[in-house]
Amino acid sequence: MKDGAEIAEVMAGIGARARAAAAELAFAAPEAKRAALGAAADTVMARQAEILEANAQDMATAEARGLSAAMTDRLRLDAGRVAGIAAALRAVAAQPDPVGQVMAEWDQPSGLNIRRVRTPLGVVGVIYESRPNVTADAGALCLKAGNAVILRGGSESFQSSTALHGCLLEGLAAAGLPQDAVQMVPTRDRAAVAEMLRMVEHIDVIVPRGGKGLVGLVQAEARVPVFAHLEGICHVYVDAAADPEKARRVVLNAKTRRTGICGAAECLLIHEDVAEGLGAALVADLVAAGVEVRGCPRLQHLPGVVAASDDDWGREYLDSIIAAKVVADVDATIAHIRRYGSSHTECILTEDDAAAERFFQRLDSAILMHNASTQFADGGEFGLGAEIGIATGKMHARGPVGAEQLTSFKYLVTGDGVIRP
Repeated sequence: MKDGAEIAEVMAGIGARARAAAAELAFAAPEAKRAALGAAADTVMARQAEILEANAQDMATAEARGLSAAMTDRLRLDAGRVAGIAAALRAVAAQPDPVGQVMAEWDQPSGLNIRRVRTPLGVVGVIYESRPNVTADAGALCLKAGNAVILRGGSESFQSSTALHGCLLEGLAAAGLPQDAVQMVPTRDRAAVAEMLRMVEHIDVIVPRGGKGLVGLVQAEARVPVFAHLEGICHVYVDAAADPEKARRVVLNAKTRRTGICGAAECLLIHEDVAEGLGAALVADLVAAGVEVRGCPRLQHLPGVVAASDDDWGREYLDSIIAAKVVADVDATIAHIRRYGSSHTECILTEDDAAAERFFQRLDSAILMHNASTQFADGGEFGLGAEIGIATGKMHARGPVGAEQLTSFKYLVTGDGVIRP
């Protein structure tokens, strides 16, 4: 499928079917959506061997293409990750249904009763790279919120995503819901992405999930509204009042648990009063774990530290590399993050509540943490069951985007023959 006109026709058909399915999902019973997700989770487990075989094909292609270690880690599935996908589906199924929830209600002197209630967005387009689990997470969250979804996974995860999409279709069929509620773009041709970005008559919002190149392209070219973040440049600040044991445990986890996710720490900021003691120990821990530490001049005498360049501040590595800098205090930290951060996730390690409160008040990233690893920047860890992504903008949705964030609202106004004078 290479002809541009043919791709445009296919995408228009997908969009029209999604719009029709969204109209039906808007009033689907919560029990039906819950049943669909439960059946999809059961199918994932029943088809585990098939999913892993599809993933093996994708992994072989990725290795032949020389994809980075971070990309292949995101792509790889094993029995544990497949079980995690099924668990996420069940977690979303078990959540309260957001559609129809009354957000606020009040009476006016005129005699009007006004309710603001949650309503689906309509049709969500999700464009993503590498991660096959996004197929299940996005499908589940959109369905829970009463939205139809059009999925365009990366070419590197095509086989894995197709296998997982099949499980979602089985769930929809079992629950008697329209299978057009969750559609997957049937081509790897990039022209399909360009079409999605222009489909204002069919798609209500686009969610890009991937690297800076993909997200930047979507934000620059989309005519459809976008929920997005460009990068996860996450900072961890070790205050003078940090507990050494907590700090060593959290810093190592924030960087090394999984280096290829957007919640991985990319910059370590160390208060100058603890640079030679706790700071040196933190650097030694990272170096021992195989992390390349790119340090400022105050840290370059430490074993294993290489000199940081100007480009290392404000950089998302998604690898076993971290920038490290000695700072004067919490205010210098705040200034550094304001200059180089991406408004994703920042952490302060301290036992000084006043310092933590100052950090929380004066920074405006989507997620701010105190004495907790940045690796918790995840919808599942926030109790959302799963996430469709983390939004760093300030309009509509911010932080982990779960089912509730995939709704809008409408006003239901009731009177008793009341007229306006």
